[in-house]
Amino acid sequence: MESKELLENCRICPRRCGVNRLKGEKGFCGALDKIVVAKAFAHRWEEPCISGHKGSGTVFFSGCNLKCVFCQNYRISQEWFGKAVEEKDLVEIFLNLQAKGVHNINLVTPTIYTPQLASALEKAKDKGLTVPVVWNSNAYENPEMLQMLEGLVDVYLPDLKYCDETPARKYSNAPDYFRCATKAILEMYRQVGEPVFDEKGIIKRGLIIRHLVLPGLKEDSKKVLGFIKSNLPSGVYVSLMGQYMPCFRTGEFPEINRPLSKEEYEEVIEYFFELGLENGFAQEEGADSPKYVPDFDLEGV
Repeated sequence: MESKELLENCRICPRRCGVNRLKGEKGFCGALDKIVVAKAFAHRWEEPCISGHKGSGTVFFSGCNLKCVFCQNYRISQEWFGKAVEEKDLVEIFLNLQAKGVHNINLVTPTIYTPQLASALEKAKDKGLTVPVVWNSNAYENPEMLQMLEGLVDVYLPDLKYCDETPARKYSNAPDYFRCATKAILEMYRQVGEPVFDEKGIIKRGLIIRHLVLPGLKEDSKKVLGFIKSNLPSGVYVSLMGQYMPCFRTGEFPEINRPLSKEEYEEVIEYFFELGLENGFAQEEGADSPKYVPDFDLEGV
């Protein structure tokens, strides 16, 4: 199906709003037909195998199909800071980043623009884009849309946020999150398989699943790890993130309006090993700092 048809009756994400984005109708996410970009730069704070020593060519997109009350990037995900760009401009952004020597092109929160990005990636590859492409998403996606990306995306980096329906509904307005996200992740694995690295340890292809540990929800985190252990091979990497910090709307939710404790995070890491999971990343103490949130300033756009 052509990008135009998909935008006329939007069913791109699990919300399946059915709005005509070409005529200015907005669904849950608020996106229209144009891609909106907030920043494009060499990001050095991703996982070591992604950022390496040259940085990850990261493109931050505005808008999101979740409404996470704790979103650190709320200025772009919810407040829509950014600049609308044409497809040809996006292709140039990708090529300009590659020319700077980055290890990959890292598309952050891309889901709501899947058809447009599939087209832009095809054109960029025709014009000489050769570095791996990373799809860095919230995993709330439709498998049939991900199939449009087969052969265009080399690395999938989904964030599997919740297992239980209650926090998914309360904090992200997505009660069906786990059911949808796990189907999407299995499709991602089908496409790219277990991680493959170059001689310097930089990822070339494969699946890495992120999980942000939330305060008070360590048992849910354990369920997320249990799903990974039961449904994916041991070669898949898990990135356990301890960078949670109260921000955006967490003041409305006292139970998560506090930092993640060291004990909570370490208990989840210990459970990772208890399950027999073998490969992954953890964050050092101090990752929950505002200094690691990018300054969204239209750099590179």
